[in-house]
Amino acid sequence: MSAALLAVVRDYLGRHADLGGLAQTPIPGLTVIRTSQPSGLDYAITRPLACLVLQGSKQVMMGTRSFTFSAGDSLLITADVPTVSQIVQASHEAPYISLVIDLDPALLTELMEEIKAVPSAEAEPIRIEPTDSEVAEAALRLMRLLDAPTSARVLRASRVRELHYWLLAGRHGPAISRLGWPDGHAQRIARAVKVLRSEFTRPLPVERLASVAGMSLSSFHHHFRNQTSLTPLQFQKQLRLIEARRLMTGEGATASSAAFAVGYESVSQFSREYRRLFGLPPARDSISCLGDLRANA
Repeated sequence: MSAALLAVVRDYLGRHADLGGLAQTPIPGLTVIRTSQPSGLDYAITRPLACLVLQGSKQVMMGTRSFTFSAGDSLLITADVPTVSQIVQASHEAPYISLVIDLDPALLTELMEEIKAVPSAEAEPIRIEPTDSEVAEAALRLMRLLDAPTSARVLRASRVRELHYWLLAGRHGPAISRLGWPDGHAQRIARAVKVLRSEFTRPLPVERLASVAGMSLSSFHHHFRNQTSLTPLQFQKQLRLIEARRLMTGEGATASSAAFAVGYESVSQFSREYRRLFGLPPARDSISCLGDLRANA
């Protein structure tokens, strides 16, 4: 991994990271992260992304599978999948540092058409490989734009495009090529996922989601689960529970107010499903999470 990239990212984090160690950059989809100690479990339904680890180590779990990746590795997630992640190697002297870029299916489609790439067969939605040198160099050029706002306005689109190109042209190419397949299963399911993410607090008939994806009900169920590892109902439920947890730990909401805010009509049902996913009832889990946040502060 480029020492220059680590230095530039570390410097940017030193000037712009929030209390949680996160720095959202002015370039849409580009985020850098720093954590100074091993973390608790973080639950999410992760969007398609590439994560370049520059220092430290992290573990990501999807279902029964576990993936550990360290400095010099790239994590690629090619579908909206439920993950449980944890920083496993970090210290004040050598914090965990990573760079994350959201993958843009439209940009991948454009690039695939230009280079005449053929989409690969179905692949696992999580993949870890050593970072290609061309990818690290493209990421460095993108990061260097952040301290040149005038240049960034002119060049950021081309630098984001360059990073996507090298991801597509390198060892991750076969996995991400499915995201760029025009009207392929990945893009169709992504349309339904977009509706779920924006309207998860409301009842969403699966017939509507299948129609958005342009699929029959049986085909939609099959491909949705194949892409995300969940049924549409399970996907919506996890979105609700993850958001409820954020409301309680981040905004101090009570369990009942969080339950109603995310669309539950029964607090007892919310508590049962919350405990099933996170392992603790809402009140105890929120106290535990707040304790972790104070320890990391």
